[in-house]
Amino acid sequence: MLSRVISKSNLTRVLVNNTTKTSTPIRSYSTQVSQHEIDNEPRFLECFKHFFDKAAGLTNLKPGVINNMKECAVVLRVEFPIKNEHGDVDIVAGYRAQHSHHRLPCKGGIRFSNEVDLQEVMALASLMTYKCAVVDVPFGGAKGGVRIDPKKYTVAQREKITRAYTLHLCQKNFIGPGIDVPAPDMGTGEQEMAWIRDTYSAFNTNDVDSMACVTGKPISAGGIRGRTEATGLGVFYGIREFLSYEEVLQKTGLTPGIKGKKIVIQGFGNVGYWAAKFFEQAGAKIIGIGEHNGSIYSEAGLNVDAVNKYRLQHGTLIDFPGATNITDAIKVLEIPCDILIPAALEKQITIGNCVDVQAKIIGEAANGPMTPRADEYLLNRGHIIIPDLLLNAGGVTVSYFEWLKNLSHVRFGRLNKKWEESSKKLLLEFVEQTVNKRLGDTERNLIIHGADEIDIVRSGLDDTMTNACAETRKTAIEKNTDYRSAALYNAIMKIKAVYESSGNLFS
Repeated sequence: MLSRVISKSNLTRVLVNNTTKTSTPIRSYSTQVSQHEIDNEPRFLECFKHFFDKAAGLTNLKPGVINNMKECAVVLRVEFPIKNEHGDVDIVAGYRAQHSHHRLPCKGGIRFSNEVDLQEVMALASLMTYKCAVVDVPFGGAKGGVRIDPKKYTVAQREKITRAYTLHLCQKNFIGPGIDVPAPDMGTGEQEMAWIRDTYSAFNTNDVDSMACVTGKPISAGGIRGRTEATGLGVFYGIREFLSYEEVLQKTGLTPGIKGKKIVIQGFGNVGYWAAKFFEQAGAKIIGIGEHNGSIYSEAGLNVDAVNKYRLQHGTLIDFPGATNITDAIKVLEIPCDILIPAALEKQITIGNCVDVQAKIIGEAANGPMTPRADEYLLNRGHIIIPDLLLNAGGVTVSYFEWLKNLSHVRFGRLNKKWEESSKKLLLEFVEQTVNKRLGDTERNLIIHGADEIDIVRSGLDDTMTNACAETRKTAIEKNTDYRSAALYNAIMKIKAVYESSGNLFS
């Protein structure tokens, strides 16, 4: 077994030694862009740093302060053995990066993927710091990952991997309700979070708050209602807000509101499915859905639940009844539409294909789906880009609510629901007596109903996203900049205020 904790002082050397840049051949979509340029776009971490530097240039902070905010504080790398389906032993690598300790605990998901490496978790941890600040969630940013293909392991093997990884986090003090609180990400879900919680509790038997060591758990293990769909719902709330801004409507020529908008979604996992579901319910038309192994298109619109059921049955979207197949899956990004929602992986819209993107609004539901050169090109061409650190913050927002629930040891709504219903009932009866008219049972129940946990969670998420979007819009107008730079600027200034108040603002 191997485990290493890497601090800022030797992080650059380790990063260079542990990551090797690879290039995936991509067809050039523009005759003005060479294959060499496409292959040599910056990696995810460098993409984030480019966007950060652009936003930092809008501040008057000294270079030392900026550099301190940009770099990861500490990274853990571990290796441990696991027996595969053939009976052989695989050596599995796991990572956890903590970008910032300006507020504790740190917060960020854990992904299981063959693509996990040091630079990826560092980039995602960095993004998490500023994502939390944008939506006023009082956490530092973190991210973790285990380099495996979870589909190649049985449930029992995944449990062993999850518990072994969690054991390393416990041993190195990289997990705890007040230290670092993981959550689900790509390749993980409620079950993995339940295993993490159980493993942590076994090693911290006297910690009354041990349930708060991880979020995204099943309800039976201390989870919160509304967490599963939170990121997709946050995407819906964010785009809804931007479709109410006059300058966005003027620039795109769109009408206010969601109804009637043509939407394309790339990535039909948890985030993509729920975003599509909420848009469909609000009257939008989902005309394109993309997955890694094929995409589909229908100008008449796609039924979201029918598509999801077909995908689960067949393992693909291809040949969905009534839809046109797009075998080159990434070309779903080129479908003419009002709103494009990349909800898959990082670096999907690049300098190689951005020239063919025809959406008026691009809402980044995935982390880092666009490279800096693609971002610059699309902004110059007049597209509206709603950035990832704002738009997909619904997950961490509801994770924050779950953390609060676990620390308070009581379900939201349990203490006040019946009192609220009784108060509403008295008020309604007074109004009915005054006007001498009684409402029907259906209308009475609708008015009297007290808030359940999911009602409180969704109300809190709606309020959070509405405020964060308004703050981003205000800064974009004041600084005459794009929404990504505005959101990052707001986050930087909020973190600067924390450092200032604690006396730790270095220059």
